[in-house]
Amino acid sequence: MKNQLKFKNVFLVFLSVFFLTSGFSQEVEKAKVRLKADYVKVMDGEVYFNMNASAKVNDENIKVPGLNLTVFNEVGDEKIKLGESKTDANGDAKLVLESLNSIKPDSTNTYNVSISFKGNDSFKRASKSLSFRDAAIEAKLTTEDSINYITATLIDKSTDSVIVGALLRVQVQRLFKPLKIGEEYNITDDDGTVVVTIPEGIPGEDGNLTVEVVLNESDDFGTVKALVQAPVGAVKVVDESTFDERTMWSPRNKTPLFMLIFPNLLILGIWVYIVYLIVNLFKIAKS
Repeated sequence: MKNQLKFKNVFLVFLSVFFLTSGFSQEVEKAKVRLKADYVKVMDGEVYFNMNASAKVNDENIKVPGLNLTVFNEVGDEKIKLGESKTDANGDAKLVLESLNSIKPDSTNTYNVSISFKGNDSFKRASKSLSFRDAAIEAKLTTEDSINYITATLIDKSTDSVIVGALLRVQVQRLFKPLKIGEEYNITDDDGTVVVTIPEGIPGEDGNLTVEVVLNESDDFGTVKALVQAPVGAVKVVDESTFDERTMWSPRNKTPLFMLIFPNLLILGIWVYIVYLIVNLFKIAKS
């Protein structure tokens, strides 16, 4: 009898350990999500967060789509929900704010934001924190001795002082990839300013260029961008599109007229000749 009780006890312990280890193994099988985030401010434009979710599955790094990411503003012990966004097929998500006033800073004028993912059946919960201060770029087009320049000043809005020694990227907007201009490293001087020459001969639509001055992914200020419309494009972009013309590569409703007329005349001529032969065959048969 005692042996049977001992056997039952051992069996129950074995089952308990089995279920516990099974649950633990299922928990371990969940992949860990890696979140990346960047604060972006466009002067006189959008203020938003760029986010990305990735994971390592079967020793392969993949982008994770369909994750609901929630963004919170943290002020002391308070968490204020700013909104939610779902990752797309590339694992990217974007949350646009009405303005920077949607976020409350702490006592040091630092904005603290957290991005969280609650987890699901496939991935563990994850979070990412961001801290940044408000910065602004004042950029303008200047001309001296017939040479065009972009002058940009970087300002820390929390202290209303210029930022010295920061790296600013100056580039011209293009369809696929911006065209960098100026030195490889444009570093703000003691006045928080960089001056970059706009090279001649850059083509622009109707002679207009859109120049970007960018503080890119700063640890203290995030990404800040200023846009300057510069009517200094030396070469105008000529629209050579043949969309509304009748060409060989146009859609069917834009087929060249000679391609419609000439083949149809050939077909009509062939059918006339065939009818002529048939008529003569009937005449020969009757005679």
